Amino acid sequence: MGSLLDLNLIPAVAADVTISNLTTPKLEPKDEPFDEPPNPNPNFTHSFDVYSEYNRISEMFRTAFSKDPNWAQAIVPVPEENSNTMSVPRKSNEPRSNELVRVTNLGIEDERHFRDVVRKTRVIYDSLRVFLANEDEKRKNCNTFGRGHSRADLKSGSVMKARGLWLSRDKRVVGAVPGVYVGDVFCFRIELCVVGIHGLPQGGIDYLASSHSSSGEPVATSIIVSGGYEDDQDSGDEIIYTGQGGQDKFNRQADHQRLEGGNLGLERSMHYGIEVRVVRGFKYDGSPSGKVYVYDGLYKVVESWLEAGKSGFGVIKFKLVRIENQPEMGSAVLKYAENLRNGALQVRPTGYVHMDMSLKKEKVPVFLFNDIDDNHEPMYYEYLTTSVFPPFVYHLGGKGSGCNCVSDCMGDCFCAKKNGGEFAYDQNGLLIRGKPLIFECGPHCSCPPTCRNRVSQNGVKNRLEVFRSRETGWGVRSLDLIPAGSFICEYTGVILTREQAQLCSMNGDNLIYPNRFGERWAEWGDLSQIFSDYVRPSYPSVPPLDFALDVSRMRNPACYMSHSSCPNILVQLVLYDHSNLSFPHLMLYAMENIPPMRELSLDYGEADELTEKLAICN
Repeated sequence: MGSLLDLNLIPAVAADVTISNLTTPKLEPKDEPFDEPPNPNPNFTHSFDVYSEYNRISEMFRTAFSKDPNWAQAIVPVPEENSNTMSVPRKSNEPRSNELVRVTNLGIEDERHFRDVVRKTRVIYDSLRVFLANEDEKRKNCNTFGRGHSRADLKSGSVMKARGLWLSRDKRVVGAVPGVYVGDVFCFRIELCVVGIHGLPQGGIDYLASSHSSSGEPVATSIIVSGGYEDDQDSGDEIIYTGQGGQDKFNRQADHQRLEGGNLGLERSMHYGIEVRVVRGFKYDGSPSGKVYVYDGLYKVVESWLEAGKSGFGVIKFKLVRIENQPEMGSAVLKYAENLRNGALQVRPTGYVHMDMSLKKEKVPVFLFNDIDDNHEPMYYEYLTTSVFPPFVYHLGGKGSGCNCVSDCMGDCFCAKKNGGEFAYDQNGLLIRGKPLIFECGPHCSCPPTCRNRVSQNGVKNRLEVFRSRETGWGVRSLDLIPAGSFICEYTGVILTREQAQLCSMNGDNLIYPNRFGERWAEWGDLSQIFSDYVRPSYPSVPPLDFALDVSRMRNPACYMSHSSCPNILVQLVLYDHSNLSFPHLMLYAMENIPPMRELSLDYGEADELTEKLAICN
């Protein structure tokens, strides 16, 4: 992130900062089946101001509202002395902002800052959702009466809103939302509200209502295409979108639609050439909800008309065309990866060097892909599924060091007590929160292989692909959607003591120094902004990692993962096959929902002071 710590403290230098100021709208959502989130606690407040530097609102907005001689009452510049002031904490029942803004011309540091803000917000949401779902499961297992099953996804969104953690609430962004990339995947509808892509938990058309514009004209900012209307047509770059209204409780068209509310907002956005964000929602295997929402970029509304729909009622249709020079649609990438996994493609794309570089050592194939050059380097190394430790490491631990559970382990399990009295994973195998060290059940435990406390030791579940990249050399991606909190793989190598590492480094061997990895585990499950009494986990206390991994001859895909200061993967220390705290396994978990074909990245930590290199030392 460099020196960019807080944009609110940096004066505007690249452009004049002007923000349009409208009155808060009363929104009329496009009817879609969705459970309303529970009522938040109004006592919770929290400031999480994100945006400070905004470009001048484009001339199209001035044109849109300039018909009225009193248009200046609708667009009011923010006084210069207040443009960089921290916002007052919002209350959960406050309406959304009515200020229309467009964010453009961000520098590299700004892009990194906003991306990191979005990533941290998603980490809070997903880890809170996993935590609440696990707590709900505990209550259900304890037969707690007086409280029914609650949806953790909705509750998490509601709690974050109550604490002011929803993004883009203080500014209504038109166009691209800073920090959100085309292709980002969300497993729950409420997540779109949390990160500010789509501000309605239920409506399909998000718009600024006409009642809060002096010209009386609404403006649509985003839509969700999810097949909720029978007259919708979607061919990717072109969408025939059916307006809102006229459906009964069974989602059947039962009345004529009218040019009002969101429908009028889309028509006015077409008239003034205002771009609209498009999110596609569809069923997808591997998602915790069974469905995904993918941000597919910006579209222009180019045509609208009224015609009789399939049910015989009049429907308003809009033709949207995708704006050029954007990254590939995330929904197309997901479908391509799905066809690749299922073998639905008639001809496999050129570039696949090997269909399983693990040589069946993993339960799922690990692909090797290179369509750039003839470099097949990863095939020259022996594939290593788990790290090789020195024999003396296993002197600690043996019979009697494991649990005596006959079936699935429960809360009184010996291994659970070693974890501080709780399991590290929920019933779906997702990491609940990061810790200095996690104890899994091991070979000396009586529980079966299906025990919920045996996650990382069971190996790779997602179809990984080592690929050649023009930007990073070699990289790693997955053909599967990897949900946040999921185990990915172990960072494997031959474990060397300090003395052995010193000798090997003199020979020029490739060594990994685990003590340099960033402590990203502390971010997963960090709910300090949710619970005032939250304390960062400190148990068990782990001595400094004084060993290295030699990957000169034996390795797995982990060592090809790229470094990033805004990573999507964390390193978690785990013990299961021995009890030596000084030599844990390095296990990798997803910090966010990672879509197929998205490169996996780690925080390798700070560079060595002498070599000025990252953790991999050649």
